[in-house]
Amino acid sequence: MSRTILRSLGATVAALACTALVACGGGSSDSASGDSSSTGNLLADIEAGSVTLGTKFDQPGLGLKNSDGTMSGLDVDVATYVVNSIAKANGWSEPEITWRETPSAQRETVIGNGEVDMIAATYSINAARAEKVNFGGPYLITHQALLVKADNTDITKLEDLDGKILCSVSGSTPAQKVKDALPGVQLQEFDTYSSCVEALDQGTIDAMTTDATILNGYAAQNSGSFKLVEMTKDGKPFTDEYYGIGLAKDDTEGTDAINTALKEMQDSGEFEKAVEENLGSMDGIDLGTPGDLSFIK
Repeated sequence: MSRTILRSLGATVAALACTALVACGGGSSDSASGDSSSTGNLLADIEAGSVTLGTKFDQPGLGLKNSDGTMSGLDVDVATYVVNSIAKANGWSEPEITWRETPSAQRETVIGNGEVDMIAATYSINAARAEKVNFGGPYLITHQALLVKADNTDITKLEDLDGKILCSVSGSTPAQKVKDALPGVQLQEFDTYSSCVEALDQGTIDAMTTDATILNGYAAQNSGSFKLVEMTKDGKPFTDEYYGIGLAKDDTEGTDAINTALKEMQDSGEFEKAVEENLGSMDGIDLGTPGDLSFIK
């Protein structure tokens, strides 16, 4: 068969494919009318009836994969509410949800690669991350704290960490913030917070640090084993952490839809209800203002 005929057949097949798909050239990441055959286009995938959502699998009260395979936690509830609310607002059926484990160090990568539609995974919004992904939210504000053994009397404040071994997860910012304030701190990083908890229980580290929401979940799961130590600097919380939902960079339409859903969840009381069911109370947690990213510096 001649090359001319092959080229002609190829053009015909391409034209038929375009007709079947309604549009050629690919949809943009911020349009619900784009190509919904791949993950990473939030509104298109919700409309198509199937989404992949990223969260943690090892954080009690926030994102946890249970022994029966089900998911639980505040971030799980928030993400579920958001996609279902977006579907309802557009007259679509609630989408089928596939959960993807997204450790801290991998979050921007899996969003950028289109492997997930969005991520709710104790995802603190900051300037460096906002250069790579869009953020809906923040939906809550929490503060950095320490988790130590229940019988520990040596660490009662931030300054007591000097010279001690401190654990956090790779790709997370809390431990580095402590290191910047106290250069004598020895950092130990693991892929997951649960590994830090195990090391703390075994006594190979002195403390672990991250957001109070996360640490409260582990303290509650291991009742009597650990205690929370609040950290302050100049009489104020050591850090403010603003939790948001990450999605594809420049997906403005998806970001706006997330913010609308988060505001609805807060106004209806469903957010505070979810916090109380998963973390016990709103203690140490403030409501964020979805869509207000003015705190980014």
